Amino acid sequence: MFKFSLSIPFGIKLLWDKWNIRGSILFSLWLQVILIFVAPIRKSARQKLVISLIWLAYLLADAAANFAVGLISNSQRNPDKNADPKLVQNTDLLAFWAPFLLLHLGGPDTITAFALEDNQLWLRHLLGLFFQAGAVIYIFFQSLPNDKLMFLTVLVFFAGIIKYGERTLALYRASLDKYRDSMLKKPDPGPNYSKLMEEYAFKRSAELPTTITMTPEPDKETKASDTPPKEGPLNHLEVVHYAYQFFLTFRGLIVDLIFSFRERNESRDFFTRRSAEDALRVIEVELNFIYGSLYTKLEVVYSWLGCICRFLAFGFTLATLGLFYFKTKDEFRGVDVGITYTLLLGAIALDVIALLTIIFSDRTFALIKNPDRPHPSCWPVAFVFKIFLALKKPWWCKCKCKPNCPHQVLATPLAFRRWSGSISSHNLIRYCLESKKESIHEFPSLCLIVCKYIFDLLGLEIVFDRLTEICKVIGRYLGVIKEKLKILRLPFIKFLRLFMEDTVDELLYVSREPFTKDLWEFIFDELKKKSEFADTPETAKRISILLWHIATDLCYHAEKENGDNSAEKENGDNSAEKENGDNRVKLRHFSKTLSDYMLYLLVFQPTMMSAVAGIAKIRFGDTCEEAKRFFKSRSLRPNEDKKACEQILSVNTDVGPEEVKGDRSKSVLFSASILAKELQRMEREDDEDKWMIMSRVWVELVSYAASHCRANTHAAEVSKGGQLITFFWLLMAHFGLGEQFQINEGHARAKLNVGK
Repeated sequence: MFKFSLSIPFGIKLLWDKWNIRGSILFSLWLQVILIFVAPIRKSARQKLVISLIWLAYLLADAAANFAVGLISNSQRNPDKNADPKLVQNTDLLAFWAPFLLLHLGGPDTITAFALEDNQLWLRHLLGLFFQAGAVIYIFFQSLPNDKLMFLTVLVFFAGIIKYGERTLALYRASLDKYRDSMLKKPDPGPNYSKLMEEYAFKRSAELPTTITMTPEPDKETKASDTPPKEGPLNHLEVVHYAYQFFLTFRGLIVDLIFSFRERNESRDFFTRRSAEDALRVIEVELNFIYGSLYTKLEVVYSWLGCICRFLAFGFTLATLGLFYFKTKDEFRGVDVGITYTLLLGAIALDVIALLTIIFSDRTFALIKNPDRPHPSCWPVAFVFKIFLALKKPWWCKCKCKPNCPHQVLATPLAFRRWSGSISSHNLIRYCLESKKESIHEFPSLCLIVCKYIFDLLGLEIVFDRLTEICKVIGRYLGVIKEKLKILRLPFIKFLRLFMEDTVDELLYVSREPFTKDLWEFIFDELKKKSEFADTPETAKRISILLWHIATDLCYHAEKENGDNSAEKENGDNSAEKENGDNRVKLRHFSKTLSDYMLYLLVFQPTMMSAVAGIAKIRFGDTCEEAKRFFKSRSLRPNEDKKACEQILSVNTDVGPEEVKGDRSKSVLFSASILAKELQRMEREDDEDKWMIMSRVWVELVSYAASHCRANTHAAEVSKGGQLITFFWLLMAHFGLGEQFQINEGHARAKLNVGK
């Protein structure tokens, strides 16, 4: 009988036996280097692939370190006597390497938790600390007697315990229960009611004319702010100061704490004085503080205990390098010595990078006093800090969209962005037609911006414009080729959709829209108006998102690409008409952007839309099926979105869909057509600007969803590039819109008055 056996070649086995420990420990160090540099960009990444790679490195870092500890422990118990003398595993050095893995398990300062749920597992990490420390101690005793490296091993062991302990403490303090407990104020029993009433009863029993009067009690929490509100624009350091001040107050939002009217009034007074751009800058930094407190070691490092422990850990590692070089350099030879130096220098380099990260963090800038007048000896440092903060402010780049209406889009480079600066976009008609992804604006390229600046300085603007046109033509041809190659991927895509439909759909049909300054100014002004009238967006809960999404799309494609700006063409010299036309185009884009964004949240981020989602998944599925059936009957092909909208509007809707179909199907396709026609009629007959109506409706919908989304869901998105709805949420809180403010303003002081 034929017998099949699969065995690993002897050469590969020998290679593995020689290099498994060395390779594992170097791989663990390499992962630490990757994480300390790459982990911070996840809060500003636009592509999910980048975040997924960081997640993979985060998981592999712990696994690689644990695996290497196990290999070292096994090698100490079963030494390889037949190994090549040139690469023999020195048991003394192996025992010396083991504590370095505790340093690696402590992780870099830039990431302690990948997701908010990781903080809840702090107890698991504490147990891991005990077990791994026990494994290293076991390895250490297995290598005895070892008088040369004994003291060095102990030094690295304590440094590793400190680093691992820092990470565990950071996770513990960022767990939601402990995070809430750290912000709770001292219990307040209020005025002594029983004592007062006893005195009152005694006076009355003595037949003394006694009355109780109430006097307001001074607000004990009122204190002078380090940076009082000012008029006019904020400089870079003032933005950080105010953001840190509001972070200390409003971080309680994450754990559903309530705030006093004093805190609300201070915040609202500050933000009503600000421009839209300054408000955006403050909120960006404030969200970065939230990110640092929940996902990094900043809360631990910025304490006296943290500073002392960090100094000791770095001192132990530095002393170990010096002692190893001067006392044991003649004891060991070969590649193991090089690996040892790599581990020592790598640990020191990681600590130095972590120190620089701390120095240039927003938390350090928030501690600077008198930022406008630094001490003369500190002027160079203050100058460097100001330059660094200037690089991190929003960079706006002029961009012309398809209707030739200029906008300013966020163009901050990845290394300096505080969030992704993009808005995800999903469209029902595009999805049902399987059309290619499109966006209103293009993301500006940093390379193109720099090249344009250089060409402008050289007086070669025409050459740059020609080169840009050539690149666009090449890009169009590449796009055509990409679409044709898409046919070859169809079988594979269909196979993947059987297992991960939402992931594949998001990859194929979700586009990204750059964040524009005009959109933010419109959002800021609308919420500011609501705060003046204390208007909460409760009416939005009666509005169907899918209905308004389709109606917005129908109206958007029904207009010409110039936004029906005929007045501008006929009266080119009339500046008022031109301004009105440009404003109309902007409102049209705002409506389209927010409409597609809300559908993206509804379909792919349902946890953020729990308050308005309802039966959205069923309604979305029914509407998609009806749309696909309708498009197939009209022989519509991919990328014919405009024609599809025209066909939907051409259907006679004198009798409502509910009267014909009943309520078995939850589709709103032709109900949206009725709404779109009504909006067009209002504009035509009642002189109502339908785009102003729709843009305000979408701000209302996003506001309602933002205020009714769970706060920890907003906090979770901060580590994944951020969401526009989170900016709504925090800006609404600062304007005093929401249910997180208490009515009572404090205690009143009761006083007994005894008449004569």
